[in-house]
Amino acid sequence: MSTLTLQGQSLTNTAAHTIAGQLGADIEHRTTHYRLHTQQSVSHDTVTALRHSHPFDINMLPDDFHPEQVRLLVTDMDSTLINIECIDEIADFIGVKPKVAAITEAAMRGEINFETSLTQRVKLLTGLHASALEHVYDERLRPNPGAERMIAGLKQHGIKIALVSGGFTFFTDRLKQRLALDYTRANVLEIIDGHLTGHILGAITGAAGKAEFLLDLCAQLGISPNQAVAMGDGANDLEMMKVAGLSIAYHAKPAVQAQAGAVINHCGLEGVLGLLDIGG
Repeated sequence: MSTLTLQGQSLTNTAAHTIAGQLGADIEHRTTHYRLHTQQSVSHDTVTALRHSHPFDINMLPDDFHPEQVRLLVTDMDSTLINIECIDEIADFIGVKPKVAAITEAAMRGEINFETSLTQRVKLLTGLHASALEHVYDERLRPNPGAERMIAGLKQHGIKIALVSGGFTFFTDRLKQRLALDYTRANVLEIIDGHLTGHILGAITGAAGKAEFLLDLCAQLGISPNQAVAMGDGANDLEMMKVAGLSIAYHAKPAVQAQAGAVINHCGLEGVLGLLDIGG
């Protein structure tokens, strides 16, 4: 049996029933989404074609994934949980935002190694006063739409929430407290005499580090990786997405969408709840 989830502001009852008819599927109407169940074999190409034909999110869950068993969500930070790429905004305070942003974009598309790209970008921040980080957090950083609703829904169902980032602990630590998250991991910027040195302390949290973090948390919680969800938007999220029971590409780069188990392009972060059949 194949199970599909339909959700988004443009989704109508008529559209949901039309798709159910095309797939020979039984339909369940929740408050926030529809679930379709069909005995037909539904191909990836069929789902892709449906997505291209409708202005709402359509996803087919992996056969061996059981939403009711999920106990952990691990999410990327920049452009996933929050609205900005923090390092690009930091760079704006030293006049190198276009150069840093170009490297960020190439790294997120998977065109250059993430660890190399981060080292290059942080080097360009050398000498910047650390107060710029506070300005970015206070003036530019916002949780993406639906973040609070997603977090509340997950917590109500006993699902732990982890934030992992190739960015910096300055931001993940504050978001952990602000949003009552359970776990975080990110990179530590070296600051001496109130200024960035252009270096990162310790090992870089990149693609492999994100996957390791997810697996470590699963071991700590005594759960299978199949009970974890991984969500991100860039190429450095793909390794952790591969080891999770469900991977979600959130408004992501094309290469990430092509490899993810689910794609959210129309919903906000509350779309995670629909995929897990939470919310009516």
